[in-house]
Amino acid sequence: MSLTTAQALASLLDEHDRAALRAIFGERARFDEPLGSYTSWKIGGPADVFVTVERESELAALMAHCFARSLPWFVLGSGSNVLVGDGGMRGVVLRLGGAFAEVHARAEVTHVIVEAGASAGMAAVTAKAASLGAIGIGSLAGIPGTVGGSLRMNAGTDREIGDFVREVWVQRPTKPEPHPVTVQYYYRHTTLARDAVVSRVTLAFERGDPKVVREEMQARLVRRKSTQPIALPNAGSCFRNPEGDKAARLIEAVGAKGWRHGGAEVSPLHANFINNVGGATAADVAGLLARVRRAVHDRFGVELQLEVHLVGVFTDETHAG
Repeated sequence: MSLTTAQALASLLDEHDRAALRAIFGERARFDEPLGSYTSWKIGGPADVFVTVERESELAALMAHCFARSLPWFVLGSGSNVLVGDGGMRGVVLRLGGAFAEVHARAEVTHVIVEAGASAGMAAVTAKAASLGAIGIGSLAGIPGTVGGSLRMNAGTDREIGDFVREVWVQRPTKPEPHPVTVQYYYRHTTLARDAVVSRVTLAFERGDPKVVREEMQARLVRRKSTQPIALPNAGSCFRNPEGDKAARLIEAVGAKGWRHGGAEVSPLHANFINNVGGATAADVAGLLARVRRAVHDRFGVELQLEVHLVGVFTDETHAG
């Protein structure tokens, strides 16, 4: 192992950090925790520490500690749009749970209002909103992530979550208590600060007939299941659609369906998905992503942009835990 690799794999935590994190989180602070089981690709090396944060006060305490110690940190939501390197992640990896997973929906005269914590699953949000007749909720159906992750990347299909946002609350290392912010929404990105952790969100939908809304959402879910490889570990769409085109069309046109690199395979069902067909490492997936991008660029002159995020330490000398 090279000196550079050894340095990249060395924990950034000292005994003071470990004691402080145990004091805040108890057994919810897991040191040297493999991250594969927390990602939809089932890939990822160990985190220096993996903590489950259940309350805004805990998040504030964690933010303050990381800021004081200059420790890097990363929010791992449902793990549905990230590829964690085989060398794992240094610093603190946190997952929001507890109160952050709550969803409350109510019907007003003209609108359906949904108040959700950042780690609430989009499946729960869409189901509750649809039951009250939230018009447009079908465009968010089937998104495999959390509210916070969906908001940060402005997820959606014909309409995006940003179209429905009324209020966003965040916490930051320099301002750890929850506070509202104004966000601008664009295709697959927003103006949310990189160091802002979304804590809760309020969404507002026009109110319609619940029966019609539920039927429309169910039809969308059926179509999604028939066109996407949901039975295998993957991270959804890997590349953003270039303007005026579809990434899946370009990838299929270069004959990439079925390409393999180690345990990673370009889905034969949907070309913009890469499946873990057994024992895939992050290096396998990254290699396949690079091959697909290169082939599309060579054939069409189009530089595909990643929709998934590559995080952590990537090295050929380690393998996923």
